[in-house]
Amino acid sequence: MKLKEIQNLIKFVAKSGASEVKLEMENVKITIKTTDDKQPIVVQETVPVNVAPSAPPTPQVQSPVVAEPAVEIAEDDKYITVKSPIIGTFYRKPSPDKPVFVEVGDTISEGTVLCVIEAMKLFNDIESEVSGKIVKILVDDSSPVEFDQPLFLVDPS
Repeated sequence: MKLKEIQNLIKFVAKSGASEVKLEMENVKITIKTTDDKQPIVVQETVPVNVAPSAPPTPQVQSPVVAEPAVEIAEDDKYITVKSPIIGTFYRKPSPDKPVFVEVGDTISEGTVLCVIEAMKLFNDIESEVSGKIVKILVDDSSPVEFDQPLFLVDPS
């Protein structure tokens, strides 16, 4: 996991009011705990691949970060993947009685609201950082999403 991604996660946890968040990936385990003064404490461990004694936690990191939607170009594709900047519940429309923000085939521009992610009873508009055409929606409406989970494929051409 890259330092920028860790910083984004720290900022999100600090703003969300969550007291503890644990994230485990292939060879990294991160625990973020907030203290009474709401300063996040991050403990990152490298999980050994072989059967070996576990490594001690690395030093604690304290840094505020603003979460932004992660956008990356897929390695084997010409499409851009729009990823979730936060953990929460994915919604395709602003409310149950309103139409969806975007459909497959829609042309979008920078700043277009693609979806809403609810986290800690706060509804966060997720805006596009790229222009293009929606090729695929990768998450079902009202589904839980993780940090950095792919949400949309966008054709920038």
